[in-house]
Amino acid sequence: MKTYWTGLAIVLSSLALPAQHNHPHAHAPARDIDFPDTEEYRVLACDFHIHTVFSDGSVWPDIRIQEAVRDSLDAVAMTEHLEYQPHADDLPHPDRNRSHVLAEQYARPYDLLVVQGAEITRSLPPGHSNALFIEDANRLLIADSLAVFEEAHRQGAFTFWNHPNWVAQRPDGVAELTPFHRYLIDNDLLHGIEVVNDLTISAEALQVALDNDLTIMGTSDIHGLVDYQYGIAEGGHRPVTLVLAAERSVEAIREALFAGRTVAWFENTLVGREENVRRVVAGSLSVAEAHYQGPSAVADVTLRNDSDADYTVENVSGYSLQSDLGLLHLPPHSETTLNVMTLERLGAFDLRFRVLNAVTGVEERLEITVPVAVTE
Repeated sequence: MKTYWTGLAIVLSSLALPAQHNHPHAHAPARDIDFPDTEEYRVLACDFHIHTVFSDGSVWPDIRIQEAVRDSLDAVAMTEHLEYQPHADDLPHPDRNRSHVLAEQYARPYDLLVVQGAEITRSLPPGHSNALFIEDANRLLIADSLAVFEEAHRQGAFTFWNHPNWVAQRPDGVAELTPFHRYLIDNDLLHGIEVVNDLTISAEALQVALDNDLTIMGTSDIHGLVDYQYGIAEGGHRPVTLVLAAERSVEAIREALFAGRTVAWFENTLVGREENVRRVVAGSLSVAEAHYQGPSAVADVTLRNDSDADYTVENVSGYSLQSDLGLLHLPPHSETTLNVMTLERLGAFDLRFRVLNAVTGVEERLEITVPVAVTE
């Protein structure tokens, strides 16, 4: 699970920093994963692929809850391997629900939702899959690979394919739909796919999701410590799924996952279907103020970014900027003032940006329009 989507990584890491802007309210980002709600939905930060010592993880469930609280997550799921129990000699536990039960107990003092889940661990196909919103993990201890998905379905589970690009099962690192997965999809037994897992992102998995109407997932698949794995002290963040839910509840998250309203958040990059990415970005950006410089036709437009994303954008408005010639950065939780040359004084106009770290397809980036109303 360590093969990077190198093309995207190279593009994002090589973007030149623009000239300095006016950021009167800029501050260093906290570790909290924070995206504002959209006009229609709550934006909930969730990690649905987590391990503890109850399978092959390194920590007790209370540490997972503490990490999630520090990251200001809205929901987590302890997804222990059902079949793979490397700590069984030291930690025998006949109840595969035990990790979830403990996590729920530890989460009670906090504003954190815990979804019941488990990881179905098989060779490829079908590979590894997570089943969420299950009733009893013990009933998923079934040898037959198809029968276990059918049992998950009977329990009302949302099931997604884990790390389809994992080199241990795909030596070439290429996620590819198998006939078994096609059968699962056609029979409503598979509903999502990890486009992001741990330190990797898969262009092929994104295409599989888009082609087959699968929900796009981003997870940490954490086994060790979140802080070490993702360089939290250095400003990193764990990968998560941003769920666009009607409310902050387990049932609303379940509805949103089945409806496909998700965006993966990975290394300062949003990945998802265009309509969902657009909602998240549009909810992040607003015009704080706009006015012309004296009697000129150059407008000072202050954009506010209320999200954790350090947006890298290209001006495709048709208006030249005195403040920049190329790419712009709109830092998180900050204001950035642009000097827009409108050639004549306008009461209102539109700024249009291509958001380079908002991915809506393998070769596609979100374009978004920001309406500007000028104050006299």
